[in-house]
Amino acid sequence: MFREERMAVLATLIRQAGDFQLAEDALQDAFEAALAAWPRDGVPRNPAAWISVTARRRAIDRLRRERTTADRAARLAELVRLDQQEHPAAEEAGDIVDDRLRLIFTCCHPALDPAARVALTLRTVGGLTTAEIAHAFLVAEPTMGKRITRAKSKIANAHIRYRVPARDELPERLRGVLRVMYLIFNEGYSASAGDRLTRGELCGEAVRLGRLLVELMPDEAEAWGLLALMLLHDARRAARTISGGYVALPDQDRALWNRAQIADGLRALDRAVRFRRPGQYQLQAAITALHIQAADPDATDWQQIADLYGALGRLNPSAVVAVNHAAAVGFAEGPRSGLDRLEPLLADPALQHYQPLHATHADLLLRVGDRAAAAEAYQQAISLSRNAVERAELKRRLDQIDHR
Repeated sequence: MFREERMAVLATLIRQAGDFQLAEDALQDAFEAALAAWPRDGVPRNPAAWISVTARRRAIDRLRRERTTADRAARLAELVRLDQQEHPAAEEAGDIVDDRLRLIFTCCHPALDPAARVALTLRTVGGLTTAEIAHAFLVAEPTMGKRITRAKSKIANAHIRYRVPARDELPERLRGVLRVMYLIFNEGYSASAGDRLTRGELCGEAVRLGRLLVELMPDEAEAWGLLALMLLHDARRAARTISGGYVALPDQDRALWNRAQIADGLRALDRAVRFRRPGQYQLQAAITALHIQAADPDATDWQQIADLYGALGRLNPSAVVAVNHAAAVGFAEGPRSGLDRLEPLLADPALQHYQPLHATHADLLLRVGDRAAAAEAYQQAISLSRNAVERAELKRRLDQIDHR
């Protein structure tokens, strides 16, 4: 009940109460009341309505205790008016959709810094506890709590409007929402630090949010593209480690891949492509699909993957894309060609601490037979890695050079 109904009830309560923290506290009160009442009285016929009404009344109680400003008095009057209606009108489906979208776009508002957007989205939209979010991002719970509190205060103090952006604002704001979901998934799929390569709870939450977004915005090609990308990557999660050790894509046991999830991902990608509005997430999903659909690692269409990375680099240039493009070219055209593409990146002072650049450089150097330079590049990559599983894999590759 909490997982399925919490967001819809919270989103509507925020609209009615006009206060993030008040709505969240009142909803928590309502679920606490349900835990006491339902075992005694039985589960109500419409549990969501019971929670909604109870939460609104708990919000009224809290406002009555704290009524010190005209703003709170006005909110109290509106909540009382809604509660005293003899037959309150059921929320229209469109209202509920809009409320959920308002909540997502508010949590991902560009006025909040990226870390705050991620934390607030997981807390408010996803329903994760502060402790769960702190654990996933390897920070102390009080630190994460302060981050979430500051985000809510920023929304209140900056008078950020609780609304779906206007049509002319939507493309830019939707990009921000997709970016938050992408960051959540990426941290789950390749943890930036710690002793685990993946954090399944974050992958699962990002996929759930992605499914929700395409349900609410079914005509957005990039929303479908991101969902496809996450599903296709996450389908291989179980095969990426064995006994805690890293397993590269060519060496993975494909029997461990989640075939149902792959099918879902390919359907989502097909849905995205049909809009004929290509975007970065669709291109990344297409690259992942080529890896997955190859009969075996040797059958991978590296030239097409390299071409797609080239298109992605033109659409969304970044160091991440450039490094991956060089690696793909290294497989499609040979390691020398890949090294040629890496040269300008290696000369860029801003990328000296970008670990994947040095790991890719090491792999390409090893393939052309320059073992000494490859060892040096691996050592550089190891020194920059904060993830224990990733670091162990790089050390294994370095040790192999010494034993050749």
